[in-house]
Amino acid sequence: MGLTFSRNFILYVFAFALLIISLNCRVTSTAVEEFQSPKDLPEEFSRLTEVWYMLKREHFDRQKMDPKVLSEGAIRGMLLAMEDPYASFLTADQFSISSQDYKGFFEGIGAHVSMRDGRVVIIAPIPGSPAEISGIQPGDIILEVNEISTQGMTLLEVVNLIRGPRGTTVSLLILHTEADSPEIIDVERNVIKIDSVTMRMMTGGIGVLNITEFKENTATQLELQIESFKNQKGKGMIIDLRNNPGGLLNSVVDVADMFIDNELLLYEIDARDNRKNWQAKKGGVALDIPLVVLINEYSASASEVLVGALMDHQRALIVGEISFGKGSVNTLKKISDGSGIYFTIARWYTPNGNLIEGKGVIPDVVISEMEGAQETEDALDVALDIMKNQILLTK
Repeated sequence: MGLTFSRNFILYVFAFALLIISLNCRVTSTAVEEFQSPKDLPEEFSRLTEVWYMLKREHFDRQKMDPKVLSEGAIRGMLLAMEDPYASFLTADQFSISSQDYKGFFEGIGAHVSMRDGRVVIIAPIPGSPAEISGIQPGDIILEVNEISTQGMTLLEVVNLIRGPRGTTVSLLILHTEADSPEIIDVERNVIKIDSVTMRMMTGGIGVLNITEFKENTATQLELQIESFKNQKGKGMIIDLRNNPGGLLNSVVDVADMFIDNELLLYEIDARDNRKNWQAKKGGVALDIPLVVLINEYSASASEVLVGALMDHQRALIVGEISFGKGSVNTLKKISDGSGIYFTIARWYTPNGNLIEGKGVIPDVVISEMEGAQETEDALDVALDIMKNQILLTK
């Protein structure tokens, strides 16, 4: 595409951030004067056009100026200035890759990540994934990807550096929790299949149900496991949400609906202060099953929504550690040129009005505060003891 003063450049500059750009700038170009600025666009945005023309007219390397590159830089700058830790710009290729996991699979290393204190943190490697096999652990900080520093990058920029075709290798500089120095871990990418629900029956009729994330088919998988639990004459259930990074809101609502009858599950407040309630339907399939829920510091997002609903309605006893505190609603918007942006549109609250974002959920039983508690493997033993007592009380 040639460098001109035409409307093509102007449409490029904020094609997907605002879909429009202010043409109300102080330059003497007839092309600029042909357009009318949208009424709701701040006057300050006219400076962007002014800067373009200044650079185009006087910069030493003006012949090398690429409007697409500069416009993408402007958009990234805008998103960074928002101070939204989840806001990211994606090129068309990156957008395509980021949409893959909604289909039930994607190509990469198989690790869930989030942003904490400006650093990209591993929430959990997917069981059996290349990430887990290579020694990546919850809490690990990703410092570099293929010798490129992640400092100052957005979350999705890092994710898209890590992802890639199966059979290729990505080199990660990882700082493990409590480690003094980082180490390089090379991971071979593969196709990551997503199977989010498993269950094993323990002695005494206790089913330990592990939900690794909330995908489109999670509720369907869970319903099958609940049916299996009933067929095996199960007496009580432990839902293990440790290292669960979250997922789709509709999915976790469908899951909570199985355990809570006709009650408010959560509500969200959007940018215009509008409130939306998410209500459980009547007649869930697991309303009478005694529940204990396990969480830890890497239980995040949708998993915190489920925990908050179960806790506020006194439907389950929560055991473990304070959860991650990711209670924002994010959206991935595709733009006409195939690129896109990811940003926060709302915040989640538990039925009792407790904010999740930045706070997390405090369990009823905090393992680290128990006398003689060791590591997180104690949490399941504690949950089993609690459930055995609950079963005895119901006899």
